[in-house]
Amino acid sequence: MSLLERKCVPCEGSVVPLLRTEANALMREVPGWSLAEDAKSIAREYQFRDFAEALAFVNAIGAVAEREGHHPDIEFGWGRVRVVLSTHAIGGLSPNDFIVAAKIDASS
Repeated sequence: MSLLERKCVPCEGSVVPLLRTEANALMREVPGWSLAEDAKSIAREYQFRDFAEALAFVNAIGAVAEREGHHPDIEFGWGRVRVVLSTHAIGGLSPNDFIVAAKIDASS
């Protein structure tokens, strides 16, 4: 099943973060995203023509995050948005991070 077809599931502290090899395998499904050096997060930057477009995209990301119950860290300013995903409850990456990344890309 593709990441777009999957739904985030609650992730509690007893869940083990993905290993780097598992994260690398999922990275193939979210081109444009980068894996952090410590393999505990993924990030992507988006460029827009102006502040209003960037803000509209941030709002679209917020809608995706609310639907999935999994929320990224977002930085934005004039013409740019940076998104970082990590599962804070487990101190690393879970499949939820990749599901949300794919759905963010589909909404852009």
